[in-house]
Amino acid sequence: MIVPSWNTTMEAELPELLRRQQQSGSPRLSLHSARLRPMAGPDEQDAVMDAVDALSDAQVEALIHADVSGLMLRGRRRICDMHAQLSQQAAESGRHPSVITSAGALVSALKALNAGRITLIAPYLKAATQQVCKTLGEYGIEAVQSRSLEIVAPALVGRLDQAKLLAIASQLDYSGSQALVISACVQMPSLDVIDEAEQMLGLPVISAATATAFELLNCLDIEPAIHGAGCLLRPRSAARRQAVVL
Repeated sequence: MIVPSWNTTMEAELPELLRRQQQSGSPRLSLHSARLRPMAGPDEQDAVMDAVDALSDAQVEALIHADVSGLMLRGRRRICDMHAQLSQQAAESGRHPSVITSAGALVSALKALNAGRITLIAPYLKAATQQVCKTLGEYGIEAVQSRSLEIVAPALVGRLDQAKLLAIASQLDYSGSQALVISACVQMPSLDVIDEAEQMLGLPVISAATATAFELLNCLDIEPAIHGAGCLLRPRSAARRQAVVL
């Protein structure tokens, strides 16, 4: 998994999800990560490729780019380009792991839930949240309602009180929504309240982390069997799985 250098959430939530998956009798899964500092232009591409090479040394079976905003803010084309770049670099290293982006995984999860109209909560400034919603619209997913927490510092996003997040979710109107994205950011913790939010709202609730776990298990051909993380990851028929959406 490649994570932004400031991220403090995915390396906690994703391993916890995989631990719960193992408790269901699934094969042992190990997670390895590389941290990527904020860059732009060719420097960013070089750093991503270096991270791919380093992770390929561990002979990983799947490669995750865990940064939603970094791709969503630049549209569907950027998500597709990143997927292609990661795949090509891994192949040049002599490996052919499944490639996942958390941005693309969010789309795949919503498609799997047949959720074309959603409510979304994000820590970003309003303009950034609107761009995320616009990119989702490129995939045919309409954000009928969004809430921007407008937290600028990534460190503060990682320390967000999940109980407060649940309280924010409870204040919204879901009459036109088929699902709630309670955390549209890999840095905003939400795992502890997803099940409670589903029970309270009566509709599917996902996050960037649960969507990434869903896509990862599907790519590894492992039936999701995770409890306490929402309906997306509970055991289901293999026929209901959704392929990667680019």
